[in-house]
Amino acid sequence: MWKKIGRLFVIKTRFEACLIIYALAVGAMARGAAYLEQYPGIGGTLLLLACSGAVFLAGAKIFDCLRYEQASARQAD
Repeated sequence: MWKKIGRLFVIKTRFEACLIIYALAVGAMARGAAYLEQYPGIGGTLLLLACSGAVFLAGAKIFDCLRYEQASARQAD
């Protein structure tokens, strides 16, 4: 039972990865927009850029891990 529930939280395909990265991006940009309101000027802009940069780094890591897991699964077969 717990294995079935646990499998819901595993990214298996590139499509699922893209959906998760999209959700991260929407949340990060919402947070960045809030930073622009809280800290007008260059400070808010830098925090917005940091939020968007974090999504790029996380997305690259997700795709790399997915590629690694798929390659290791192919070798196991």
